[in-house]
Amino acid sequence: MVEEAVKEMETDTDGGVTRIYEIGYTISPVVKEEDVEKTVGSIRSEIEKAGGSFIAEGAPSLTRLAYEMTAGESEKRIEHDRGYFGWIKFEADVSVAGALEAMLKKDESVMRFIVFRTVREDTRAKMKAPQLREVKRTDTIKTTPRRAEESAGPVSEEELEKALQDITKE
Repeated sequence: MVEEAVKEMETDTDGGVTRIYEIGYTISPVVKEEDVEKTVGSIRSEIEKAGGSFIAEGAPSLTRLAYEMTAGESEKRIEHDRGYFGWIKFEADVSVAGALEAMLKKDESVMRFIVFRTVREDTRAKMKAPQLREVKRTDTIKTTPRRAEESAGPVSEEELEKALQDITKE
């Protein structure tokens, strides 16, 4: 089974072979929130035109970037610290990946993108919610009794000096 997958990867230049791809993209924050869906729609339509079928999708959401990215906006270079990040997993012919990359390079609203080959299964790490201990309102907090030394009252200076001398002798 593994050998077959390796042979299939080696003959990646064959036409007419369908593969599973995923595209991750970052859309410029200059794009209005209403127009973000239009940009994603153009990516989807490019995949559909080539005969691709969708497997899963992560809707774009405005996120803070790890570092500032420079993007061209009408003959100017502007640095952005935020962007709309989203992803699409799809099955399509090998030639679709190249056509999709060419289309995204021309789109000025897409700051950065990546198209890569992946597997059909869901490979995202599952976030496990921390287990919280349930506390009932009727529970009372138990206090520890004070030691006899603490409740004895004020200490004289003589006793304090003697205690200090005993400590420093050791």
